[in-house]
Amino acid sequence: MSSPTLTNKIMEVIRQDILLGELSPGQKLVVADLKARYNVGASPIREALVQLSWKKYVKFAPQKGCWVAPISVDELEDLFETNLILSRVLLERAIINGDEAWELNILTTYHKLSKINPAASDVDFTEWEDRHSEFHLALLAGSQSPVMLELYREVYEQIERYRHVWVSRNRHYEERYHDNGEHDAMMKAVLGRDTQRALDLLNNHFKRAVEIIKAYI
Repeated sequence: MSSPTLTNKIMEVIRQDILLGELSPGQKLVVADLKARYNVGASPIREALVQLSWKKYVKFAPQKGCWVAPISVDELEDLFETNLILSRVLLERAIINGDEAWELNILTTYHKLSKINPAASDVDFTEWEDRHSEFHLALLAGSQSPVMLELYREVYEQIERYRHVWVSRNRHYEERYHDNGEHDAMMKAVLGRDTQRALDLLNNHFKRAVEIIKAYI
């Protein structure tokens, strides 16, 4: 049995390699290969893979082994539709119930997000995704709906598996994801308590993300 700290560290390293596309969807994960790759023993590798299977980043097949979870257009559309349904309800509630602290958090998280260009050749995708996630969560946090927010987080984490397709370095600059003022517009609509415009912008943001990803799956 390895230490929880080491297992968690290895789990996060493997997770990031999956998110960045270093470990490809459908790729078989062999413990011996991963031991050499990460320079650790077999126990933390196995425990990390089990934890990642709970989060649906990897899949086990009895007597056959372990693979990086595959991606598909059907799953992509299902995840985004589910996320959009949750996001719309939460955003409407947040606009009604959000207080001054909620507004300040939106401003803060947007400012941090705006400092990173996801299309830049030297972008830190992990940092951008963290800031992107924090901004979207900040928009919804004023909803006062903790159970629904937890469901939103679970679905969002599944969508993260498609990140390496969405913001890939392997495409020409013009083909990469560009913000185009989307998040700025959402921030202003939400803070202005313009529910319909905020929902329309959210719909368009999700639709654009799906189309970008679908084009490269």
